Amino acid sequence: MQRSRLGAIALGTSALLGAALASPALAATDTEIPSFSEYQATAYQDADKQYIVNGDEPIATTGELKAYYDRMVHGSEEAMEDGLIVNTVGGVDDKWSASQVRNLTYCVSTKFGSRYADVVSAMASGAQLWEDASAVDFVYVSSQDANCNTRNKSVLFSVEPVQTSQYIARAFFPSTPKRSRNVLIDDSIWSSGSWTPTNIVGHELGHTLGFRHEHTRPEAGTCFEDNNWRPLTPYDSSSIMHYPQCNGTSSNLSMTATDRQGVAALYGA
Repeated sequence: MQRSRLGAIALGTSALLGAALASPALAATDTEIPSFSEYQATAYQDADKQYIVNGDEPIATTGELKAYYDRMVHGSEEAMEDGLIVNTVGGVDDKWSASQVRNLTYCVSTKFGSRYADVVSAMASGAQLWEDASAVDFVYVSSQDANCNTRNKSVLFSVEPVQTSQYIARAFFPSTPKRSRNVLIDDSIWSSGSWTPTNIVGHELGHTLGFRHEHTRPEAGTCFEDNNWRPLTPYDSSSIMHYPQCNGTSSNLSMTATDRQGVAALYGA
């Protein structure tokens, strides 16, 4: 989840991505588009040494960053006309199996210190948003909290603290390898105005279920990312997966009826 305060909006991994590579509609000239080496040099890497693109989505390796860059510069210009959208990998939906989605186990690191109980609560309430609408079941395994990191094989993913000025929180997709499968949360989640911790965590957990940013769709008119997704519902400018600063119409990232329809369409009611 990107920071949304005026003067601090960075779309993608860098200002270059937010400008020259954001959308074909910007009509950037070849001289305005950075080379891959220039782009990589400005790309933000978090504490796990992963590149962060689209505000809160991790990319683990230089090869994957190059593939992302190529999609942005040379990718398909086909417009998707059909709300909640699922990430695709090689044209296949990036989602959990029917059995795994009912057992999405996680731990919450005790390294959150005085905010540990608050994070546990935000995770529970953020998960509930998706669970109430579908067959999804996030399972909190508190016994693993003292050893909560990506190396812990007793849980599917970990929830860990991070200190960064680049984002409020970030997550992963189902296709992400275990070594990179965590939700990182910065302290700024507690001071994000109308964006409540529940809704911010809900947004990030949407990514863990495979859902993309709604604003990559052409209807948003800005913040284009790529075309590697499949529509599940009509476009929803108020979606929990739509950044308000990208022509979204919700100021608080609350879940909508269309979001609920989308997760039920992918994982069952």
